[in-house]
Amino acid sequence: TFLNSSTCPEIHGYLHAKEQSRKSWKKFYFVLRRSGLYFSNKGTSKEPRHLQFIVDFSDSDVYTVLSAKKVHGAPTDYGFCVKSAKASCVRELRLLCADDEATRTCWITAMRLLKYGMQLYQNFLQPHQKQKASPMRSISESSLVAMDFSGQKSRVIENPSEALSVAVEEGLSWRKKTCHRLSGHGSPSSSVSSLLHMSQPWFYSKLSREEAQRLVTQQGLIDVFLLRDSQSNPKTFVLSLCHQLKIKHFQILPGQVDEEGDLFYSLDDGHTKFSDLIQLVEFYQLNRGVLPCKLKHHCARVTL
Repeated sequence: TFLNSSTCPEIHGYLHAKEQSRKSWKKFYFVLRRSGLYFSNKGTSKEPRHLQFIVDFSDSDVYTVLSAKKVHGAPTDYGFCVKSAKASCVRELRLLCADDEATRTCWITAMRLLKYGMQLYQNFLQPHQKQKASPMRSISESSLVAMDFSGQKSRVIENPSEALSVAVEEGLSWRKKTCHRLSGHGSPSSSVSSLLHMSQPWFYSKLSREEAQRLVTQQGLIDVFLLRDSQSNPKTFVLSLCHQLKIKHFQILPGQVDEEGDLFYSLDDGHTKFSDLIQLVEFYQLNRGVLPCKLKHHCARVTL
């Protein structure tokens, strides 16, 4: 379930946590999500505004703690800790403990799957894929061939590389034709851009920088993002992104790509180009690129 679903199943429950720079321990309601470990400052509430961020597992590892009661004064001996790569002493460890062994095993396993699960899954599949013979193709699949209808006579494309390039070219051509059809009259680029992204849940049309920061803060400063119109430059857009409790704003610049006047959108001065904002968001949901992290959760629409 962890590896095959796009959303991470939550692990949640009570844990004891050692207070930073103190010997005392307190019991909190913890929630493990794909973006990291959180605890609730209001009972068992899992609303974003009640969740406090503790650690991101991108640069941290989880360890079992031996003799937690004797060494660290924990309420139970079922201790574990989260250690950041930057931690240099015991004081910088996030010390936690569970009420029983089964609970501790559940949390440790979930954290390790969250960090290394996909790599473990790929390592498991690799030897099995080598042992498998080439799969049998059905008669209908064997009868499918790539065709070129651009000339006066149709022909079969036997070169796989040529077939792939033709498929990509046809896809781009279809996308461009669809955009021009949607645009109607006037400038294709400006009309299409307003049609393609206006209905997306992550786009906020008229939103100032201060309102964007307030909206992200209301979400609990969890890794969220939104796109909005730039208030300082009407022709550009802004990506507002929260990462590690800090809100950052990235300007999306449009630019000319060909003589037909079509626009592209880019976050890295034209190095990576996108024909519309939907394509840009989908790319950065899979690739970090110039951003500090991948786009994970879009801001839910609430009344400002």
